[in-house]
Amino acid sequence: MQQYKEDDIEKRLRDPETQRDAFAEVVAAYSEKLYWQIRRMVLGHEDANDILQNTFLKAWLNLDNFRGEAKLSTWMYKIAVNECITFLNKQRATNNVPLDDTDVYLLQTLTADEYFDGDAIEKKLQEAILCLPEKQRLVFTMKYYENMKYEDMSEILGTSVGALKASYHHAVKKIETFLTNDI
Repeated sequence: MQQYKEDDIEKRLRDPETQRDAFAEVVAAYSEKLYWQIRRMVLGHEDANDILQNTFLKAWLNLDNFRGEAKLSTWMYKIAVNECITFLNKQRATNNVPLDDTDVYLLQTLTADEYFDGDAIEKKLQEAILCLPEKQRLVFTMKYYENMKYEDMSEILGTSVGALKASYHHAVKKIETFLTNDI
C-alpha cells in the first residue's frame, strides 16, 4: 500500500473506479485514531467497536456528500463524535440516567469493561475527566490525547477557537482540582 496522502485519497474517493480501494485506505488510516477517540467518549470496548463500524458505514454511505470543504480527517472525526453523542444519549434514555449523573454511569461502564487495563492512576484520571461537562470532556480528550489543533476541533465541533481554548483551560483546572483534592 502506498503512503497515505489526504489530497490523493479525496480525488480517488470521487472516482468510482478507485473509490473502494481509497476507502479501504481511509479505514486503515483512521481506524485506530477514531477508535481511541470514540473509546474515550463511551469507555466500553465493544461499544467503541460498534460506533467505529457505524462511523465508517455512515462515511461510506455519505461519500457523495463530502465536498472537500473540510479535511477528510475532520469530516471523519465529526461523524465519529456525532455517533458517540447519539449513542450516549440513547444510553442515558434507556437507563434513565439524569444528565448530572452521567459521570457515575460512565465510570461504572469503565470499571466493568474487561478490556480496561489502566492502573489506579489512570482510573483516577478517567474519574476526573468524567466529572467534566460533556463538551469540556470532548475538548479535553481531543487536545490531551490526540494533540488535535484547535482549528480542527473548531471544524469538528462547530465552536470558535477561543471558546475551545477556554473549555480546555477550564477542563484542565477542574481535573487538577479533582486530582489534588483527593490526595
